[in-house]
Amino acid sequence: MSTAFKQLDGVLILHKPGGPTSADCLNQIKRRLGQKKIGHAGTLDPMATGVLVVLLGQGTKLAGYLVDGRKTYRGSLILGQTTDSYDTEGKVLAEAPWEHLDQEAVRAEVLGWKGTISQEVPPVSAAKHQGKPLYALHRAGMEVPVKVKDVTIFDSQLLSMELPNLDFRVTCSAGTYIRSLAHSLGMRLGCGAVLSELEREASHPFTLAQAHDLEKVLESKDQLHELVLPMTQALPHWPKLVLDHEQAALVQNGAWLPISLFPDYPAQEGDRALMLSPERAPLALMEAGMRSEVLSWVILRGLWQA
Repeated sequence: MSTAFKQLDGVLILHKPGGPTSADCLNQIKRRLGQKKIGHAGTLDPMATGVLVVLLGQGTKLAGYLVDGRKTYRGSLILGQTTDSYDTEGKVLAEAPWEHLDQEAVRAEVLGWKGTISQEVPPVSAAKHQGKPLYALHRAGMEVPVKVKDVTIFDSQLLSMELPNLDFRVTCSAGTYIRSLAHSLGMRLGCGAVLSELEREASHPFTLAQAHDLEKVLESKDQLHELVLPMTQALPHWPKLVLDHEQAALVQNGAWLPISLFPDYPAQEGDRALMLSPERAPLALMEAGMRSEVLSWVILRGLWQA
């Protein structure tokens, strides 16, 4: 591992290539660029490309506040086939005719993804059963339990259709398996379906337009900081409040701050904000909540460095 590079703090928006796992990408950055403290906010399957939110240094503290954001995917699927992984990289289990399908019926099924649904977790996935990932059970030839989870599809679009192939876009809640959407579509149509391509276009609040290719990142060397969003920009959808020295000292001692101290930002219970020091350095993630019957800013996570 390289020791020539400084550990950075912040968020790197990576354009993950197809092939390597999300962990593989992080390990390359860790080894080549000396980023010992590294994580991500939401994994992608090996075949998938697109937005992978990489967290560096102090940025790893933001994982819980970025991983649950909405995701937007552009994907392709093929009708007439079923595999054990719900995508084209899996073992073919069955094939069935699709030629009889009516295009409008297919369109209606894709648009019908919208709403809150229960979806079956792919048997070849990192979801765990009794502490073991399902893919490990599958590889070992063991019985893989059926796991179901509720997800929300906020929007679905059919981009093109030339049966048995179709392209689509979905915006969904975190944790949605797009492979499962393809699989369930095939089940409803009676012919099977497998995911053939997938690109994450957005992981709220970040988009593909902000993402950097892995090779560009690996070749950046001591210029990596130019590609990394600093901590003050890592939560662009959160308001930022600058504290005075007295308030900053209180926060660092674990105190809560009455909302009334910030008349220019009349927060409501449940609102969140990033608190900055007088020097505009990140201090803490805070949430508005009732304390001693007073609506106050309460620390969610401290970000100051000793």
